[in-house]
Amino acid sequence: MTALSSLSTRSSKTTSPSSVPAVDALFVHTNFPGQFKRIAQQLAKGPDIRVHAIGSGTATAMPGVNLVRYSVSSSDIASSHSLARRFEIECRRAEQVIYTANLLRLNQVDPKLIFVHSGWGESIPLRELFPRAHIVVYPEYFYRTRGTDVGFDPEAGQLGVDGAVRVSLRNASTLLALADADVVIAPTHWQKSLFPPEYHSKIQVIHDGIDTQRLVPAKAQFVDRRTGYVFRTGDEVVTYVARNLEPYRGFHIFMRALPEVLRARPNARVLIAGGDGVSYGAPADGFNSWREKLLAELGGQLDLSRVHMVGHLGYDDYVALLRVSRVHVYLTYPFVLSWSILEAMSLGCVVVGSDTGPVKEVIEDDVNGLLTPFFDGAQLAKQVVRVLANPRKHARLGRAARAHVVQNYDFESQTLPNYMQIIRAAEVPA
Repeated sequence: MTALSSLSTRSSKTTSPSSVPAVDALFVHTNFPGQFKRIAQQLAKGPDIRVHAIGSGTATAMPGVNLVRYSVSSSDIASSHSLARRFEIECRRAEQVIYTANLLRLNQVDPKLIFVHSGWGESIPLRELFPRAHIVVYPEYFYRTRGTDVGFDPEAGQLGVDGAVRVSLRNASTLLALADADVVIAPTHWQKSLFPPEYHSKIQVIHDGIDTQRLVPAKAQFVDRRTGYVFRTGDEVVTYVARNLEPYRGFHIFMRALPEVLRARPNARVLIAGGDGVSYGAPADGFNSWREKLLAELGGQLDLSRVHMVGHLGYDDYVALLRVSRVHVYLTYPFVLSWSILEAMSLGCVVVGSDTGPVKEVIEDDVNGLLTPFFDGAQLAKQVVRVLANPRKHARLGRAARAHVVQNYDFESQTLPNYMQIIRAAEVPA
């Protein structure tokens, strides 16, 4: 058994004002709060609910939430069958959830409602631990070997049978979670479509939600702290954002389009936010990062004095960056939709997005944004140049983008009511 963090004292919300015992709700997410941040905050406000969370060492504490962390052994798994290694790691996490949940039970925590992200195996023991709980599973993504991210990009190479089987086995703990779930949540209709049809009746499409009251269009300035260069709303700025700069989010396509954009628009500048790690897919062969690889590939084709790589940003700086954008580029494999595209739309950005399934769910071409073929860098450059050259003509797209997000993805008016229906169905006082 690995070491567990010390359990915090039991919540003071032991009774409601009417002397009815408070109900326990539990969140399980290795990176708590993750997608559960806003709903956990909401439940923590209620006097009749005690909110608990289980997470790994990367979990973040929240006011009103009793967070218990676990740690996972880094023992060698080389002796495991290569096809079973991911599931073994997930089982080790499941084992730690058992230990951690038992600590909660010793403190008389008996959750009536559980929210769990099933992507790391943490959901595996929950039904046995809490047989009477109403379990809400957030599986996020169902891996397929055809028609989605796998095999989408020719540059990433193709899988053999063993590789395809390994991809399919990534769904093992998710399938167990689907079987145990009372309710399953998918953030988009496209992501729901990937799951086996026999589970669709359990799946509700509820996006995590966007704070559209905070993310409003406004004049701003953004400072590149590396160069001191100041950008202001109205400047000729192209923006691109990703957690990490990598092919899954079309970084290679975007970079290859830039020489033509910069040639056609001599006053344009490009702001690129993101790190050099790998969130998805493989690292750049022979290079320390995909950024390094693409800069080497493009050589002297780019005027780097006009391309600003600003790295990871704090949230306020990230919002300021989007507020100075004249055109924002969002590209993705057929994969999980990023929050960033909806946040950019809420801020009134004119978005040029890839014509891949998840993006087409939120952008209608020439209605609330522009779509371009993922692999067509020349067409991407053309679309970006069009917007840069005539911002007034395309401003309608930004207005329509914000209206679409407010109507369909706002947390307070859209996400929260849907969550409240689930919570009431679990007979939890909300």
